[in-house]
Amino acid sequence: MKTIKAIMLLAGVFFLTSCSSVKVATDYDKKIDFTAYDSFAFYKPGIDAAEISDLDKKRILRAIERELVAKGMVKKTSPDLLVSIFTETTENVNIYQNNFGYGWGWNPYFWGPGGYNTVSTNVEGTLYIDLIDAEKNELVWQGLGTGILSLNMDKKEEKINEIVNKIMEKYPPERNQD
Repeated sequence: MKTIKAIMLLAGVFFLTSCSSVKVATDYDKKIDFTAYDSFAFYKPGIDAAEISDLDKKRILRAIERELVAKGMVKKTSPDLLVSIFTETTENVNIYQNNFGYGWGWNPYFWGPGGYNTVSTNVEGTLYIDLIDAEKNELVWQGLGTGILSLNMDKKEEKINEIVNKIMEKYPPERNQD
């Protein structure tokens, strides 16, 4: 019976870790012609305000720069767009109830206390990427990505790259054909 419980627990953990998707949403000014923007710079006051480590800021900024350059944009000191970031984290507590086992629970053929509960926690992080028109000093595009953060330092940069990539896939926004 202990073997079955262990297998079920491992299968549940595998299922939860294999579903590590990133949820993305964007918002933008629909009157803006995004093809007019061809250069960017990072907005230092906004980046300095982000409440994450300097190392994580560097990882995020390198990933954003890589994505924008891949889209044909150039990093300049007098840019068309300013890039800023903001982050939030939420700790989630998950309680899993397993009624499989000895006990009165749902299986009347066994005796004693039945089932067990498993409690786990994870940290969900949200990264906001803001693109600001440098001339007008107005927000023109915002993307956000939410995903479970890895506490494994070896996987941290990989996860940051995944989140930034998924967000930046949505930039520039496609024009609706009316």
